[in-house]
Amino acid sequence: MEIRTPRPVRGSPGPAGSGSRRFARRRKMAGPDPVTSPVSRRQRLAALVSAGETCLVDPPVLLLASDYFDLAGEEFGRRLLLTEGADGRQYCLRPDFTLPIARHHLSLSDPGPASYGYLGPVFRQRAAGPEEFVQAGLELLGHDDADRALARVFEFLADAMAIHDIRRPDLRLGSIAVFEQLLEELDMPAVWRPRLRRRFGNRAAMDALLERLSEPQDETEIRAVPDRKQLIADISASLRADGFGLTLGRTPEEIADRYLEKLALSRARVPARSVRTLQRYLDMSGPLDEVQADIRKLIGTPGRELLLALDVLERNAAELAARFAGAPLRFEAAFSPQLHYYTGLVFEVRVPGGDVLGSGGQYDRLMQALGAGNKIAASGCALWVDRLQQEAGI
Repeated sequence: MEIRTPRPVRGSPGPAGSGSRRFARRRKMAGPDPVTSPVSRRQRLAALVSAGETCLVDPPVLLLASDYFDLAGEEFGRRLLLTEGADGRQYCLRPDFTLPIARHHLSLSDPGPASYGYLGPVFRQRAAGPEEFVQAGLELLGHDDADRALARVFEFLADAMAIHDIRRPDLRLGSIAVFEQLLEELDMPAVWRPRLRRRFGNRAAMDALLERLSEPQDETEIRAVPDRKQLIADISASLRADGFGLTLGRTPEEIADRYLEKLALSRARVPARSVRTLQRYLDMSGPLDEVQADIRKLIGTPGRELLLALDVLERNAAELAARFAGAPLRFEAAFSPQLHYYTGLVFEVRVPGGDVLGSGGQYDRLMQALGAGNKIAASGCALWVDRLQQEAGI
């Protein structure tokens, strides 16, 4: 990945010539204030993503699609613009900057704390709007002080909004850490926790699972758990008898493990009280101080780790609110991006009653999912530049 000034994108100042004259005419028509001109706003945004020690990066536009299929989830995968190389591998046009920046960071011989900024086009299939649009953002990788890193992300976010004269957007917060600690404290078989976690952020799927868990168990469906080795042998014999090889598709071991997993799920029941607690928690939404009080009433006596997660949420929310004085801030317990590598606080910034202008949070699981040998802290946010420009009247 090159560390350089990105290629000009729509609305950015180009080389001297007719484009520059056109922008000059627009500045003249706009009035006497050059600070609010389209060119000035874009220049200030470009300066913001490369300010201080931040490295401005421009990842390749054509990327291997495997990372997105493996890490970004099925819904995100459906938005990829795909092609196939001569080697048979699938590639996609760059749908975001976070994953290629993380890959670049891991490729360094000694990846210490680093800050990466970007400004350029991304490509996604969308129900409405063009497939190509511009994003800007900041990614902080390897910074051990999580609160300080998140505060820097909030500062970047507020500065970007100020460039476009957006002072009081709607702020939406969620906490994956609080949800995960709640799961740990609730009485339930361990086999259900990762399944509930994977549905967090997809309310329809979560509600369907909780409804299923609320249904009374049919005792006639409970089966004895077979021995794994014997089960593998039986599956292998069955495949051979039916004329199927053991090397195509799933192996007998994979088939056996999946069967045993499903059997374990059918036998392991989540207590009704735990299901009701989850349903009530996910319905919570409103000003953070009110929701915090409701959570404590719901749980009764939270454990140490849940209390810590609630304290961190309160501290981070106060930091964000301080950057946007007077802006409405709402906590939604069920809010989370459908990206499984997010870990702590997550947020969205919206036009009041309208589109998302920026989003981000903490994603400490990403680097290890990409192959890092140890946990690497990560925080960041992405901005929808075209929407910011629209709000600024550009």
